[in-house]
Amino acid sequence: MARAPLTEAELIERYGPHLNRTPPGGWENETEVDSVVNTHCCFCGQQCGIKLKVADNAVVGFEPWYDFPFNEGKLCPKGVKRYLQGSHPDRLTTSLQRTAGGFEPIGYDAAIDRTVAEMRRIQDTYGKDAFSVVSGSSLTTEKTYLMGKFARLGLGTANVDYNGRLCMVSAAAANKKALGMDRASNSWSDIPLADVVFVAGANIAECAPITTDYIWRARDRGASLIMADPRVTPLARTADCFLGLRPGTDSALMGAILNQLVERDLLDHDFIEHHTVGFDEAVAAVADLSLSAAQEITGVPASRIEQAAELWGRAATGVLLHARGIEHHSNGVQNVLSCINLGLATGRYGKPGCGVMTITGQANGQGGREQGQKSDQLPGARDIGNPDHRAVVAEHWGVTPEDLPQAGLSYEEQFQAILDGDIRGMLMICTNPMVALPDTNMVRAALEKLEFFAVIDFFLSETGHHADLVFAGSLHEEDEGVVTTAEGRCVKINPAVTPPGEARRDWEIILDLARGLGTQRYFPYKGPRDIFEEIRRVTSGAVADYAGMTWERLEAEHGLFWPCPTVDHPGTPRLYEGPRFAHPDGKARFLPVRHQPPAEQVDAEYPLWLTTGRVISQFLSGTQTRRIGPLVDQYPEPLVELHPRLAERFGIADGDLVRVASRRGELTAPAQVVETIRPDTVFVPYHWANGKQANLLTNPVLDPVSKIPAYKVCAVRLEPAGEHRPVVDDRGTIITTGEEERA
Repeated sequence: MARAPLTEAELIERYGPHLNRTPPGGWENETEVDSVVNTHCCFCGQQCGIKLKVADNAVVGFEPWYDFPFNEGKLCPKGVKRYLQGSHPDRLTTSLQRTAGGFEPIGYDAAIDRTVAEMRRIQDTYGKDAFSVVSGSSLTTEKTYLMGKFARLGLGTANVDYNGRLCMVSAAAANKKALGMDRASNSWSDIPLADVVFVAGANIAECAPITTDYIWRARDRGASLIMADPRVTPLARTADCFLGLRPGTDSALMGAILNQLVERDLLDHDFIEHHTVGFDEAVAAVADLSLSAAQEITGVPASRIEQAAELWGRAATGVLLHARGIEHHSNGVQNVLSCINLGLATGRYGKPGCGVMTITGQANGQGGREQGQKSDQLPGARDIGNPDHRAVVAEHWGVTPEDLPQAGLSYEEQFQAILDGDIRGMLMICTNPMVALPDTNMVRAALEKLEFFAVIDFFLSETGHHADLVFAGSLHEEDEGVVTTAEGRCVKINPAVTPPGEARRDWEIILDLARGLGTQRYFPYKGPRDIFEEIRRVTSGAVADYAGMTWERLEAEHGLFWPCPTVDHPGTPRLYEGPRFAHPDGKARFLPVRHQPPAEQVDAEYPLWLTTGRVISQFLSGTQTRRIGPLVDQYPEPLVELHPRLAERFGIADGDLVRVASRRGELTAPAQVVETIRPDTVFVPYHWANGKQANLLTNPVLDPVSKIPAYKVCAVRLEPAGEHRPVVDDRGTIITTGEEERA
């Protein structure tokens, strides 16, 4: 029985008082504008082109940017509504300091002085590495470069890392091991040329919607579609072959497909012989993964595995796309290597319509790790432990190699180091570990133990509430610079407005901290362009070579693909042509992958698998999207997705409150009963806070190589929470109270 939509007062009571409900922008917004600025969306790694409409120093709407080649004007719901965030009442406009009663404003200069004093006190007392830096992947590349350089030369600490550690680093590590380079092998324009598209662990329709269009174009040409996921995601409903595997069994599935390619001789023998090494070892590692054995491990019918091998192996061209679904594991690097092995075995590199690519999650997830804020990397994707790489960067920075710290602790390792007493102070910018890191209770304990914690952000996030001092930083549209998209295309972000009140551009805050520390000689910049010009010089000759890029070229040519070594170089949309790989001998490496089960197993006490992910209207920790009213309307709170058979077993109806518990914590949320998930698995999206974090449940165990947490699989139990909640649609209309079903 349908009921009237919730009133504004009811929505505010249920979901909070700070939902931005500014009237719609774009074509429906008749406000006269002062300017229209070509730039890019602030959210995912697709970095869709968008035109922002500006009036009175405020973004008031948007227009499609049809000329930008990646999305040609198309946008997802987040892109359409992104313009609303700037006028939100939660926008920080002044620095804040913690007091006994909460937070109170503090002058910017006083905030700088206090932070510098605490940095000095902690490092003088406990050593340089006792103060750490944690940065974000949605920053421009200029800022990510600055954060790495500030940590190593401004503070002299080894402990700097970034929140891309929680996203793409398993793919980065695997690509470097197998191919010699960490970047998508192709631009997305190769996807429509593929005769088969294999999507593994990626909910493309919700997490990378514009990529769906590229797959549809391949389908229009007659391409087959293979999808591997524990859930029948929207795109998977159209697949020719759906592989509904148990969470944590990805490498067994890919290994079984490789085994079938060998048995059926669906191999590119010439490619394997002349352009790879290690094939025999990789095949030996999967020799025991027969169809029946793989079916037992993965839960995928043997006939489906057989079908996938046939579709992938017999096609003339093929693209394999993967994302967090195979990377967020204690063996995430191995999972990605198993995908790369399928590409190498069939010669799917260096030619049109062929490639194995990761779908980058964050706005600058690719650029964010290329230029030196990752704990084990220096600018240009150089290795911090490589003496030659250290020497090159040290020379550009005017120091000796010995002045550069060695590799420090990764993001999550830093929080354990706080609990161990090794890290006493932290500077954090634009990341929200109280929602984003696994085992939220451990994160809270670590933050509360810090002697001094400073945050730079534009909203006061759940993590910011634990800070001693908060700097009001800058939104995406309030600064300029470069980001690198999922394709490897470097594009220009243009400023549309200036920061409000006493807020500062992020790089200004970092330069002022460096000045306070007396290290300004290393940071002689007047703005982001100066930083980018230094990046061009420092990365010359490196793997991620930006030397041939200029801001003017990036604007005029709608971006450039690195490597781009000279100003007359066209950039490199497709890697490995020849084919030649980035290892010194030019050959790719097959690497043996033996399936390892998840670090945590189901048992009698915790009999179900949990997997987590995103929904289309929310993004990452939700710091931005949970403040945009229309996006909250679409998906206002986390839902526990479970199969009807599982729901019947527990007497749970759609909308009932259910409690999900793991060995680390529990959450209570409404059930969403669907047929599109495995009966032994529950799914919870991770964008919410304040007791609704999916990461209250998840396992903090790390991949030994990438140090990425195992977000995608852990053991849980499920039980009714004793209350029914109404099911509402995306406009807040109650679809059913559930009482009808109980009558």
